[in-house]
Amino acid sequence: MDEKLSTYATGSPGETRQSAAVKSFFEKHPKSQKCLLLFVLLGTCMAIGDSVLTPTISVLSAVSGVKLKIPNLHENYVVIIACIILVAIFSVQRYGTHRVAFIFAPISTAWLLSISSIGVYNTIKWNPRIVSALSPVYMYKFLRSTGVEGWVSLGGVVLSITGVETMFADLGHFSSLSIKVAFSFFVYPCLILAYMGEAAFLSKHHEDIQQSFYKAIPEPVFWPVFIVATFAAVVGSQAVISATFSIISQCCALDCFPRVKIIHTSSKIHGQIYIPEVNWMLMCLCLAVTIGLRDTNMMGHAYGLAVTSVMLVTTCLMTLVMTIVWKQRIITVLAFVVFFGSIELLYFSSCVYKVPEGGWIPILLSLTFMAVMYIWNYGTTKKHEFDVENKVSMDRIVSLGPSIGMVRVPGIGLVYSNLVTGVPAVFGHFVTNLPAFHKILVFVCVKSVQVPYVGEEERFVISRVGPKEYGMFRSVVRYGYRDVPREMYDFESRLVSAIVEFVETEPGLEEEEMSNVRRKKEECMEIMEAKEAGVAYILGHSYAKAKQSSSVLKKLAVNVVFAFMSTNCRGTDVVLNVPHTSLLEVGMVYYV
Repeated sequence: MDEKLSTYATGSPGETRQSAAVKSFFEKHPKSQKCLLLFVLLGTCMAIGDSVLTPTISVLSAVSGVKLKIPNLHENYVVIIACIILVAIFSVQRYGTHRVAFIFAPISTAWLLSISSIGVYNTIKWNPRIVSALSPVYMYKFLRSTGVEGWVSLGGVVLSITGVETMFADLGHFSSLSIKVAFSFFVYPCLILAYMGEAAFLSKHHEDIQQSFYKAIPEPVFWPVFIVATFAAVVGSQAVISATFSIISQCCALDCFPRVKIIHTSSKIHGQIYIPEVNWMLMCLCLAVTIGLRDTNMMGHAYGLAVTSVMLVTTCLMTLVMTIVWKQRIITVLAFVVFFGSIELLYFSSCVYKVPEGGWIPILLSLTFMAVMYIWNYGTTKKHEFDVENKVSMDRIVSLGPSIGMVRVPGIGLVYSNLVTGVPAVFGHFVTNLPAFHKILVFVCVKSVQVPYVGEEERFVISRVGPKEYGMFRSVVRYGYRDVPREMYDFESRLVSAIVEFVETEPGLEEEEMSNVRRKKEECMEIMEAKEAGVAYILGHSYAKAKQSSSVLKKLAVNVVFAFMSTNCRGTDVVLNVPHTSLLEVGMVYYV
């Protein structure tokens, strides 16, 4: 059914030999699927780590320029100012970017025009011949003459492109074409002019390399540029923080992150969200890195490793997209990965060399996030496997008759489960202890589909469970991974309307058309009357435990880490906005 969604079609040609071979490989080798998951989580966690390092290095670098004008200012005061700005950035996140987004473009434009103008000024004043450095011949000569030292220096050179990739974090809000045009005809030329000017200044002032950016600014415009630089650091930090909220929101939808509170900050613009827990966690990590390191060089090493890791992982995963989704020829895929992968691998290897000098920070952050995400995914996957293996047999349900061996009371009972077929074990567990249930029974499965968005008209998929006289239905409520389920606004009415529509359009035998119409009307009336009698929500509250024969590591992961996350994350009833007055919870334990 999911393949019939309007957003599911990729418009790509039919299956090719290469795409079929790759898919077959992953289907036949479960271990390769786990390796792929870990690889994807590595890139995702490095991107989250980037959101810790970007605000830190951006703000501290911008603020450190004040020491040029106030030489006696102690380093502690610079750190305090940076921390105050960071706290301010994270404190205003709850209000949403739409309230201040109108000033982002002017700030970014002013910043780029400022550094490009200063670049032109320094090029003309100090060394006009620096223009010849645009030739890639000098890159080759530099690496040939410096050897290993030149390779090591690439870990610092890569910082000239880090931050630029933040533009692509906004792909969810802007078209691909608009970003290409903005980058090619405005951002890139401004950056080239700025770096040429700084290089021209350094060619005559070798001793100023530590503070070359601010020392290259002409005296009359120093303070205006300093203010614009600080605001630009805030804008850049904001872009990465917003991107992290989106990433974690999608991870929650794909069962790769514990359930957290997701708030829509704009009623008009889809995708602008705020996650309080993640926001304060990022703020604490940013403050810890700022206070702990106090050194932009070490932060630069950490930042470079995080960004190059994300780039390398993205390039590797793009080969799968090109092969499986876009059905590109193998020669095209190889050309892509060789060209881009070799360049990124060169920079990545240089950044790895800087691990003892700060590069360990993104590794530690990403490993911590990876452990959390993998354990959560493992626990939820095992829970789903338990539910599938312990489904109640339909034959057993049918053999009990229309009353299902219970007293059927007026009302509608909504049994939530992650199963799209069969009767969940939680229902059998419930009726064993309370042998009474509602006249209309609906098994509800809230499912995340592998498409970005699902239209409202395609949200519900209704089907019957058992014969008509049993009064049992199944409703699969579908959301895309970029659809954040808002408060379940009038969910009961929408669900009942979808069931009534299903009953009215359900096909029947042509020779019994009149009696079918009468029966359908009667059944629709029964459903509406049941809704008026009241709706109850039945949720399974599962507890995972490792088997006695499990290893110590598995017991620690399941019994301690996963149990702690399950207890402290948002409950299913809160996520689904279930009214507490109508909630029934059924406790179950499953062993993994």
